[in-house]
Amino acid sequence: MLPTTDTVPVTPVRRISSQRLLAGERELVIQHLGSEYHLRLTRNGKLILTK
Repeated sequence: MLPTTDTVPVTPVRRISSQRLLAGERELVIQHLGSEYHLRLTRNGKLILTK
């Protein structure tokens, strides 16, 4: 099926690396709508987001 003229273009999702976000640290606090979320890098290299 070919795209039609009424097809809405998809906006690409913004991407940022975890290394850039964490900037050499193992934890980052994200403030969102009055709450704090902790993004942590585990020893195994995985990311965990908690409230």
